[in-house]
Amino acid sequence: MFTDENAFIEQLQNAKTKEKAFRELVKLYKERLYWHIRKIVVSHDDADDVLQNTFIKIFRGIDNFKQESKLFSWMYRIATNEAIYFINKRAKERNLDISDYQEKLTSNLDSDHWFSGDDVQVLLQKAIATLPPKQQLVFNMKYFEDLKYKEIAEILELTEGALKASYFHAVKKVEAYIKNTLN
Repeated sequence: MFTDENAFIEQLQNAKTKEKAFRELVKLYKERLYWHIRKIVVSHDDADDVLQNTFIKIFRGIDNFKQESKLFSWMYRIATNEAIYFINKRAKERNLDISDYQEKLTSNLDSDHWFSGDDVQVLLQKAIATLPPKQQLVFNMKYFEDLKYKEIAEILELTEGALKASYFHAVKKVEAYIKNTLN
């Protein structure tokens, strides 16, 4: 990454160095943000669209970034909000409840040529899709992205205690779903 976040943010907020610094920012975070978004929206093409919108919002909003959180947390919050907005919009367009829409997305994973998972991974994704949205986010960020509770709390603007409880309940629900499906 970069050695001095404050200096990097100054470059991002300086009109003369903004574009070069932003290209570096995209290079540093594109893959991480893509996979974070992909866990939420499921589809590769949708994840690409949401990622592009995320970077547009970051570029437009960087001048107003107050450094009340880490740059990483701020960007993840934007990516998370963009992904949630996207799936809510898609569900509404299709007149589906959000959980029904997500279930539909995961049921198509087997035919998604961008998804390279095996049967166990498909089952896990289907189990995650049954979780309430907040639990899905917490589960994905903790389980797949291996973020610390402190980082997740900063991104989602929740307490660490609430996140730990949410993750615990999500794990129990995922385990129960998998156990019931395999029986």
